[in-house]
Amino acid sequence: MSLMPRNKRPQAADEKRAEIVAAARELFIDAGYEATPMGRLAIAAGVAANTIYWYFADKDDVLVAVLNDVMAEAWTQYESVAAEPLSARVLWVVHELQQMSRLVSTVHARAERSPSIAEWHNNFHFFTGSLLRSELENAGVAPVAQLDAEVMIGTFAVEGLLMHPLSEEQQRAICDALVAHWIPTPAL
Repeated sequence: MSLMPRNKRPQAADEKRAEIVAAARELFIDAGYEATPMGRLAIAAGVAANTIYWYFADKDDVLVAVLNDVMAEAWTQYESVAAEPLSARVLWVVHELQQMSRLVSTVHARAERSPSIAEWHNNFHFFTGSLLRSELENAGVAPVAQLDAEVMIGTFAVEGLLMHPLSEEQQRAICDALVAHWIPTPAL
């Protein structure tokens, strides 16, 4: 009988990286980024602590990978509501971001100190702002000169909904009012 530990099966680097990201995602959402030391992440991912640094430069690099994973999943799920009215899609975005509230708070807190998180945050705003701008252009919402302001109004409204706990009914009413501001319902 051998007392040597059995070796795990060889794993591709991208598979091991994905396992680390999955463990980090769960820990960062459940416990929070600050409350998750790299050692705890290593245990959850089933790797030695220094193994994480073979795949990621630092903890912020892990967070960026988690954020990219979350966004890829959300984009896939967005297709299920893409044909819904704009107010329903805005509300869907709010709900998705609320489920990741710890990540949203972490991004805002870390962006001030971490160039990689600041870059991710800026890219996120650029991407989502571009999508909203395209929606508003296609709907003929406002003169082109006003679109940047309208996109900012939408961004501030979504961020406000994330920062203030409101009922589902209140959230829906705000999203409906926002879209009614952009696309007034014709009078009968």
